Amino acid sequence: MSQFPNRPFRFGVQARSATTAAEWADFSRKVEDTGFEVLTMPDHFTGQLAPVPAMMATMDVTTTLRTCALVYDNDYKHPAILAKEMATMDVLSNGRMEIGLGAGWMISDYEQLGIPYDSPKVRIDRFVEGIKVIKGVMSDGPFSFSGEHYTITNYDGFPKPIQKLPPVLIGGGGKRVLSFAAREADIIGINGTLTAGVVGPEALSTMTREAVDEKVAIVAEAAQRAGRINDIEMNIRTFFVKVTDDREGTVAGISSVYGVDKDMIDNSPFALIGSVDYCIEQLIARREQWGFSYTIVGEENVDEFAPVVAALRGK
Repeated sequence: MSQFPNRPFRFGVQARSATTAAEWADFSRKVEDTGFEVLTMPDHFTGQLAPVPAMMATMDVTTTLRTCALVYDNDYKHPAILAKEMATMDVLSNGRMEIGLGAGWMISDYEQLGIPYDSPKVRIDRFVEGIKVIKGVMSDGPFSFSGEHYTITNYDGFPKPIQKLPPVLIGGGGKRVLSFAAREADIIGINGTLTAGVVGPEALSTMTREAVDEKVAIVAEAAQRAGRINDIEMNIRTFFVKVTDDREGTVAGISSVYGVDKDMIDNSPFALIGSVDYCIEQLIARREQWGFSYTIVGEENVDEFAPVVAALRGK
């Protein structure tokens, strides 16, 4: 039984690419029309559109759809500059932006652009300061901050977001980030552990049912200590998604491709494979067990997942 509140379901789509402005606009409208509430984007340097202009373009052609980076890498942009961009997006979208931030993990981004790939401790230290800076410059009045990595002196950020402070999503897979998220985030994304800098066997080994039990327990304990258990929305970005009547064959095929045991895919909360009814049952069970009310699927899953969204959204 989850310790988190039984929040209504909402659904997001992780998108990254389009070949034309018209294609991106059409896809954004489709996501909204299908009933998804959020369009999210990763923040990497190859194989995707840049998140800030792309998400603003999405909100320009939709009326209710929200956007969120999943997630901005704190090392790629000074947090005060990112805060200004996000506040501007919130103003121009009439308050439809959510803040997603992480410490950075994908080693190829760092290597290709010559950014120092510091130890996890240093990157997380910088990320923790980055969240403080973003919240500070979005707050009313001038803000000053003196940390090991950032110094802000009497800076009154402009514009201020319509939402005052847009919802903050922090995703993590390790104890330190998850504990910090429990104290600071409105939305907590449970991730695999990505200390290797790539999605490989090490990361997949931390995406089992048992690993998710441990990660959610870390969040729950830290949230209880902070008195925030009722303030948190629990999120998961599912990676292995297929709405199909051939569940057994699909699970076997995916496990073969990734070189993992079939039971791992069969039981992982990062997988959602089966008929529409089965997927609905699984999502209800996962909310009951782990508190996951906010689920994100890939852009390739929009059409097949639409009946699930229609059945559960807001319930």
